Amino acid sequence: MRDEFDLKETFLYYIRHLWDSMYIFFKWLAFSLLSGIVIGSAGLLFHYCMTWANDTRTANPVLILLLPLAGLVIVGAYHLLHDEKDTGTNLVLAAIHSGENIPLKMAPLIFVSTVMTHLFGGSAGREGAALQLGGSLGSSLGRLFKFDDKDQHIMIMCGMSAAFSALFGTPMAAAIFSMEVVSVGIMHYAALVPCVVSALVAKEIAEYLGVLPEQFILTELPEFTWATGSRIAILAMFCAGVSIVFCIMLHHGEKLYKKYLPDPYLRIFTGGTFIVIMTLLVKCQDYNGAGMAVIERCFENEYVPWAFLLKMLFTAVTLGCGFKGGEIVPSFVVGGSFGCLFGNLIGFAPALCTAAGMGAVFCGVTNCPITSLLICFEMFGFEGMPYFLLSIALSYMLSGYYGLYRSQKIVYSKYKTEFINRRTH
Repeated sequence: MRDEFDLKETFLYYIRHLWDSMYIFFKWLAFSLLSGIVIGSAGLLFHYCMTWANDTRTANPVLILLLPLAGLVIVGAYHLLHDEKDTGTNLVLAAIHSGENIPLKMAPLIFVSTVMTHLFGGSAGREGAALQLGGSLGSSLGRLFKFDDKDQHIMIMCGMSAAFSALFGTPMAAAIFSMEVVSVGIMHYAALVPCVVSALVAKEIAEYLGVLPEQFILTELPEFTWATGSRIAILAMFCAGVSIVFCIMLHHGEKLYKKYLPDPYLRIFTGGTFIVIMTLLVKCQDYNGAGMAVIERCFENEYVPWAFLLKMLFTAVTLGCGFKGGEIVPSFVVGGSFGCLFGNLIGFAPALCTAAGMGAVFCGVTNCPITSLLICFEMFGFEGMPYFLLSIALSYMLSGYYGLYRSQKIVYSKYKTEFINRRTH
């Protein structure tokens, strides 16, 4: 009799467990599909606007002269909507940590201001805006359906994945990045299914509407040996240093602006003027906008030795004074141009060094090794796996506790199995 009672209880337990699991699954399936469709579509609209902005500036280089005035409009828009203390992607990460609300007005503000920054020649990426756009819309969907704080955090990550995937066409990296970037050393696996589904849906929508993913095919790869591996290892060590310098330039550039130019209008006007002067001095606009053309030329072994330094400087001046955009695509440009330079200096596979440099610097500035490896696979193919794996691992370890996002937490040490829970430099 006792055995029959235990069997019945066990059966009921598993039925309840199955019911709860299926309820959670279908709940997140529905909302991640919704997130992928809504936020992926918003990301696509953003993609088209960004393409228009860059094409228009390329066809009309004189627009760069209006950058200081565009900066005044951007600051005015944030002031008008009472969002002067916007911290960008840091606010999104802080919301996942602490439960802070991400205002819906953040979405149109970052959308318009990033397009303006690119239209008039500021040096910035687009993914920072995508993360903020996705995070803001995801948070708003969570509030609309009255989710609790923990589920809202998942919706924010879900939105980040959808927007990232729509822009880059890299669903694996997009799904993992939003879970990995928040807290280095742990992953919020509760968001895995929602992030994967929303990223895949956004990617399919993008492809259906003709937006192709960013891909660079490596046609010639040397065999992985001790000799070739050691060269990539040396490149990774240098890339870790480059990523630290880039983070320092971005953070200290912003501090210097605020120290000597406390008025936001004067600050952004002055920064815009600096960019105009720098552009006239280099006599080209390769370092304005995102800079993907620089990467494309590096894969064709056409490079400028100091391109990585100029891109770091242009980006630090642009973002430090208050223009809007992201830092990830500039980090690709920095890593790719440095890798190409390194490959030519030592006479070893410049295209491979370009790809490995992109992955290594991306990892160094984001502290996201798994995402970095996946984005290399999606952008360059799996054939270069040993080189990417080695360069990313070394860059992660050697880049220390520096990072693009001050709200990012290093939960576990990079060097010991030790809980440290500290913010990045």
